[in-house]
Amino acid sequence: MACITYLNSFPAPNALEILKRFPEHEVVRIAGDAPIEESFGILRRAHAYQCVGARDEVPVSLRVDGEFLSRAPELLVVSASGSGVDVFDLDACTKAGVLAVNQAGANAQSVAEHALAMIIGVQRAIVSADRILRSGWQGSRLEFMGTDLARKTVGIVGIGNIGTRLAGICSQGFGCTVLAADPYLEEAEIKTRGARAVTLDELLQQADIVSVHTPLTRATRGLFDTKAFAQMKAGAVFVNTARGSIHDEDALADALASGHLGGAGLDVWEVEPPQPDHRLMQMKNVIATPHVAGCTSDSLQNMAAHAATQLLDIFSGKPATRPVNPAVLPKFRERYAQILGEPASK
Repeated sequence: MACITYLNSFPAPNALEILKRFPEHEVVRIAGDAPIEESFGILRRAHAYQCVGARDEVPVSLRVDGEFLSRAPELLVVSASGSGVDVFDLDACTKAGVLAVNQAGANAQSVAEHALAMIIGVQRAIVSADRILRSGWQGSRLEFMGTDLARKTVGIVGIGNIGTRLAGICSQGFGCTVLAADPYLEEAEIKTRGARAVTLDELLQQADIVSVHTPLTRATRGLFDTKAFAQMKAGAVFVNTARGSIHDEDALADALASGHLGGAGLDVWEVEPPQPDHRLMQMKNVIATPHVAGCTSDSLQNMAAHAATQLLDIFSGKPATRPVNPAVLPKFRERYAQILGEPASK
């Protein structure tokens, strides 16, 4: 019935095992290093395109924009492996009648755990202590005196699936006060997610730890700039496991170098991976990881299962569980019926 294509691989092999149970669908792999005309020879008849959502892992020519969509006339659905949809031009998708979906929530536990590890790691200088100890250090252990997470104020920017999970861990496990800034949620909803609703300015001024869990959009690109870091409390910790372009790397390095901020945990970067001579990579109070917060065996299997199941649901006429551009749905349903000859779910 449907031609489901995927770039290189699903997050884990279980996705293909799930898809194999429905042989009426054709499942075709697109190799990222294949000649582009070969790839579009497949995409020309594709109804779905599955790929990772991180821009640096997808060749420019295989990122979904207006040009891509013009060469894939039968395409109905584009699907990202995780919650990020950096490689999809959502406006172009909506204009073309293509539904974009993600797997929001599938890796919430692993990313929340990673953010927590970075918070504690920075507060307790775990990484720098490990490095210096291996170099033959013979000093005083008080050099590594840190602070407890317990009873601190944690500010969460974007309290979606991941932010909600981190809020629960920090409040229930550590007795933290949790603040959240999220312009898309009402105060009552934020309260049900375990946090007190505040403005971003209030969060920056009050939080001992600021953890970012918002998607990269026009509104969030460069959200954390020199002004934002200056508003944060002296000695505060900044953690970003969302997308690198949300914070200005030079502004963060300046805030750390001046001593205003106490440290940072960064899993995401403007260019991934960052070069070893990057300013932030040279700082002892920065913990750096290469966009791996969501990469555990558990979360990858979960994301793969979510992706395969959502595609199967869509092509069985059921509604998408995680639409990213819901405004497209009327046009999507019209195209679905025209291309596949049967109605899509309302």
